[in-house]
Amino acid sequence: MSIEGYRVTLELIERVRSGDWSPDQNPNDKENLNALAARGYWQAYQVVRQSLTSILDGQNAGEVLRADHRDWYREMFAPGVAAGIHKPADLAGYRRSLVFIRRSKHVPPSFEAVPDAMPVLFDLLSAEENAAVRVVLGHFFFVYIHPYMDGNGRMGRFLMNAMLASGGYPWTVVPLEKRTEYMAALEQASVGQDIGPFARLLGELVEAGLRGEIAAWEPQITKN
Repeated sequence: MSIEGYRVTLELIERVRSGDWSPDQNPNDKENLNALAARGYWQAYQVVRQSLTSILDGQNAGEVLRADHRDWYREMFAPGVAAGIHKPADLAGYRRSLVFIRRSKHVPPSFEAVPDAMPVLFDLLSAEENAAVRVVLGHFFFVYIHPYMDGNGRMGRFLMNAMLASGGYPWTVVPLEKRTEYMAALEQASVGQDIGPFARLLGELVEAGLRGEIAAWEPQITKN
């Protein structure tokens, strides 16, 4: 099960990866949000891989994110459009209404502020020289702004891995058993104005991945 609560099994991932999934012909698949989430994550992952290749080729990670993040989001929810759950217009631009985060005291900025906040985030990431700072603050500020109505956590973790790649670090996941600690650390950062626990948690996860203690679905991407 994912952090967002979708039940995504290895069997399901393999089924959608192999193409054995069709919302147009199978009514069960059309109603299966698990399959839609898995397929959307897989499609987004493919375009994220392309972004990571650009970063490994030496392009500025903040500028790659600025150019590519809308493609990540579009692919993440494209299966929902195909199934008729979302409208194509839902994937155009940032959110256009107020959003609340379940079980959090943090209220993201108003939707009117998002078009101004996001370019500032990209500017900061483009100018920041320390990859570790880009990882922590990039992920945190993205979910703090919460630019979309849904998918912000997944997008934030894709962003985190793009910034990790820019520093030569491996793909890192937040395992389900760390969900409570992860959410508490984000809450402490956004509401308590203390980013320390969140920074330490991400650092520990990266180190655990380097030691092979966390199994990760890691992209095999090398510099051309």
